Amino acid sequence: MTTNGAELLRGVGLTADGPVILGRGVRAGGSGVYIVELPAPLPTAPIDIHALSGWLARVPDLQLDGENPTSKQLQSRLSSFWIPSATVLFVGSSERSIGGRIAALEQHVLGDPRPMASAHWLKTLQVQGLRVWWASTNAPEEYVDALLDAFAQTVPEAERAALHDPTTVLPFANLRTSTGQSKSHGIRRSVLAAEPVPSPPPTRVTQVAPGDADGTRRESGGTGTIRRTNRPARATQPRPRTAPQARPPKAHQTPKAEPVILSQDGLARMRAELDELVSARPEVIDRVRLARQLGDLRENSEYAAAREEQSFLEGQIQQLEAHLRTAVVAETPMADGRIAIGSKVTVEVDGEQRELTIVGARESDAKSGRISYASPVGQALIGRSAGEEALVRTPGGEVPYRVVSIE
Repeated sequence: MTTNGAELLRGVGLTADGPVILGRGVRAGGSGVYIVELPAPLPTAPIDIHALSGWLARVPDLQLDGENPTSKQLQSRLSSFWIPSATVLFVGSSERSIGGRIAALEQHVLGDPRPMASAHWLKTLQVQGLRVWWASTNAPEEYVDALLDAFAQTVPEAERAALHDPTTVLPFANLRTSTGQSKSHGIRRSVLAAEPVPSPPPTRVTQVAPGDADGTRRESGGTGTIRRTNRPARATQPRPRTAPQARPPKAHQTPKAEPVILSQDGLARMRAELDELVSARPEVIDRVRLARQLGDLRENSEYAAAREEQSFLEGQIQQLEAHLRTAVVAETPMADGRIAIGSKVTVEVDGEQRELTIVGARESDAKSGRISYASPVGQALIGRSAGEEALVRTPGGEVPYRVVSIE
């Protein structure tokens, strides 16, 4: 069943205004939410291949699943997020001016970081007559969350299953939820790096008479300062002005993420932790949905707490996914019997034996004996063999660690 923008807005308790054809301007000040929609559902995505070619030319660092794609490959991936029965393409919000936010969307250029990169998938479409609905509210972020949830419930199960990412169901141009849960679309580095904003010029210039600035004005006999010197006066010639040379544009460089070094056990632990968090998603989403039904979102403490929990959960998931993308598993060289990442070691310190495991920095836990290879103890023990002694530097001095055994 097709649900348009007006029905979605009314479904969450808001009064819908519009529609207005996108590009003709929306006269709506103040905070609120808005919806961009098709005039009617389309069975396939009207992706403009020429727009994609321009996008790739403008942003040569754009990657799809870690590789530089062709226009056809990018078109195929974008089309895999199209929902044939839906008219709603994007749900947005503004804290200041709904009309101003929509105007920024109209002016946005595909590949630019500003003013509206959050909805730039709309710029890949070749379609006429897009409409805008909007509603004023003092809680725009909360109502965007409610609208996205309501939209997901209208998507038929068969169309949901056909999506490239059936777990995060959003309108075509929405890339993430208000709590940070993102579509798994595989497109990275899709916008240019933001240019630094220059300092604004001074708005007021004060004319100061010669000598006034340093308090040396003479009240009689003229103005200015008198410099006494034994050197003869020297005529000065004005320096010729030369045209400024244009600086070559800096190449767009995206810093590479630092690799996360893990032991094999640490990698398994991290994957298990991610699976546990992902499995908790439905329960947390359900709590948000139930809390939303309790009343006004602006004065609903249970809803605010549930959203905060959801935001924290999504942040943890994104962090773990980022670590796993750059994870490097350290191989333990067991042939020579020396300590490496992943080694379980028994050491003797001050006459007492301790059991330690050398692990990556991300998985260290001193209470359970999991010591980072980058810590003073880890650095002293790496490369040692059974029977050898390592000196660990501490604020109180050097402490000898004798290696008893290695597993």
